[in-house]
Amino acid sequence: MDYATLLQLLDSTVRLATPLLLACLAGLFSERAGVFDIGLEGKMLIAAMTSGAVAAISGSVWIGLAAGIGASLVWALMHGIASITFRGNQLISGVALNFLASGITVLVAQAAFGQGGRTPPLSGDARFGAITLPFAEALREVPVIGPLYFEVISGHPLLVYVAALAVPVTWWVLFRTRFGLRLRAVGENPAAVDTAGISVVRLRFAAVLIAGVLCGIAGAYMATALQAGFGREMTAGRGYIALAALIFAKWKPWAALYATLLFGFFQALALRPDVVTRVTTLDIPVPALEALPYVLTVLVLAGFVGRAIPPRAGGEPYVKER
Repeated sequence: MDYATLLQLLDSTVRLATPLLLACLAGLFSERAGVFDIGLEGKMLIAAMTSGAVAAISGSVWIGLAAGIGASLVWALMHGIASITFRGNQLISGVALNFLASGITVLVAQAAFGQGGRTPPLSGDARFGAITLPFAEALREVPVIGPLYFEVISGHPLLVYVAALAVPVTWWVLFRTRFGLRLRAVGENPAAVDTAGISVVRLRFAAVLIAGVLCGIAGAYMATALQAGFGREMTAGRGYIALAALIFAKWKPWAALYATLLFGFFQALALRPDVVTRVTTLDIPVPALEALPYVLTVLVLAGFVGRAIPPRAGGEPYVKER
């Protein structure tokens, strides 16, 4: 495999890993606070449909992004009310929201546009365009480093860089701020946090809503940057893959980046079966390549990549002692 082909593969990896990374960080905030969130898929899907539809109607990608985040926050709020306020089963709540999003997105898109559950193609100001970073053109001819900077690091939509920036911000918030300390404590020992006079409910709702914002950005990215509009079931299980990446990363922000890049790399391979054939000299069917991220998801969830211990209070509704 030549260097140019490798750069193209890495470029696709970055683009495909972006929604996984945002969703993985969303799950990280929620689960660190003790709220399991199977509903990442549903929040991404409702955000993708809403952002694509609103961007198509308004002609503004920024209005579409805001609408997508708002829709995801509604889903996050429903999950919070069900699992925190009413102390319902968090897994069932997440699965229910996924099914609701799956049905309502197609229904609304079909009713609004009559294109088989899709939104109209987006173009111009209704999409996030590629951004050329400083000195990308000037450094393009520099051996090795220049093409890497020009092809892989530069030339992505804004939300790719937002996702990359979210990793150190998440690390700083969780491990260097009082809010992060309390959030992690809620996921480990909510009774101790409550004893200290800190609201467990408020912290858990804050974590769930942060997850909603991140999933909203992920969904909007898929509809307005990665693709030119919304298509039915366009998330294609990425929410579940993000959960697997979160377990693989053992609920740590930097490890989440590496895990989602790995999953993104497998997705990129499915787009370049010719590369796989040249490297392995095997004629691997495209469906088999497309299944690789899901196979890795199963292996992670089955525990074949090592034991991952979740937050101790994860999935358990907190009942205040009287």
